[in-house]
Amino acid sequence: NNWRRLIPAPLWMKDYFVARIGREAENAKEGKPARIIAKINSLVDDTVIKALYNASNAGVNIDLIVRGICCLRAGVPGMSENISVRSITGRFLEHSRIFYFYNEGHEDLYMASADWMPRNLDRRVELMFPVIQEDLVKQLKIALNAYFSDTEQAFVLNKDGTWKRKQKTEQTCCRYRKSKRE
Repeated sequence: NNWRRLIPAPLWMKDYFVARIGREAENAKEGKPARIIAKINSLVDDTVIKALYNASNAGVNIDLIVRGICCLRAGVPGMSENISVRSITGRFLEHSRIFYFYNEGHEDLYMASADWMPRNLDRRVELMFPVIQEDLVKQLKIALNAYFSDTEQAFVLNKDGTWKRKQKTEQTCCRYRKSKRE
């Protein structure tokens, strides 16, 4: 039944995210490549932030695109050194939410209506679904790479909490950044 693939909030979505983040952390602890990419509008939820910090400390490479509010500190040694955060703001309001988990090479890709905020995960009816059709998976990966290649409207979050415009000479694509285990 296709309805069983839907992950609703406030019932299961937060736990689902935390479990997927935890799975990547366990894979990293076992010496396996582990990767998380998320494109969202806001990152505020304390439970998700703690799970991301734990995953970073386990060795998971985490790249986040957060258009608005971000309560996570990226690149802090011993806390979030494997996390990068960028924001892309432009003329048009961008609302897509895309979530990628490497999953030992089985690559899970999801889209959702919810940001990583308590109001979305705990107090609203929101939906997440897996993207399983191969041509759509390919298109979403191309879109994610385009976000990471942006040098015109991208800002990078520094470990002190300040934002810096991404330089055109900086490495532009997260997808090809090698993990410490590769």
